[in-house]
Amino acid sequence: MTDSTVVLVVEDDLTIVDLIRANLAARGYSVIVSRTGEAVVDLVRDNDPDIVLLDLMLPGVDGFDLCRDVRAESAVGIIVVSARRGEQDKVRALNLGADDYLTKPFGVDELLARMTALLRRSRVSPDAPTESKPLVFGNVTVDLEARLVTKDGQAVHLTPTEFALLRELALSPGKLLSHAALLRRVWGVGYETETEYTRVYVRRLRAKLEDSEGPPLIATEPRAGYRMMAPEE
Repeated sequence: MTDSTVVLVVEDDLTIVDLIRANLAARGYSVIVSRTGEAVVDLVRDNDPDIVLLDLMLPGVDGFDLCRDVRAESAVGIIVVSARRGEQDKVRALNLGADDYLTKPFGVDELLARMTALLRRSRVSPDAPTESKPLVFGNVTVDLEARLVTKDGQAVHLTPTEFALLRELALSPGKLLSHAALLRRVWGVGYETETEYTRVYVRRLRAKLEDSEGPPLIATEPRAGYRMMAPEE
């Protein structure tokens, strides 16, 4: 990584802060630290970080509320790093806009791998294959080359992870894509059993792109995966 990659660490445990900061700095990251959680939204606005590493249990601040507020402000990648191990906590954080959820204790290599995967989703490789012609699904248009999604002609704001998932579905219209395949392509190797990720993020896409009275854009195949409707010719 280069020093242009900025990471905001929101963590009150000084031992963990020092561990993360030392390892990231050694790899060329620029690190900003908030140990209280206060003014984090302002820090995101002022510093435009690439990733936020967010603890949920902060003094005087609800980490879930903070996750929601950061996501409302920015499309920055959010990795929750928390001692809360319950599935409900993970699903709640994902619903509020987190891109990933890492439980404590964690290894530095695992943290770095998750950060690399998240950065890969948010940064387009010049060698990545794309589709030059916009794809039209009813009133939704997906322009993969421009990374632009519109509904009824109006731009729809998607996070990098939401767009990455939509891209995989849009490139295989009418084809059943399993949870494992989507998890591997979007989040990376090792996520194949984390089906709550796909469930939450498909639900987020539906909320932004589907009409309550209209046909589904993304169909669920129970216990199998998801299928994008066929595009218009």
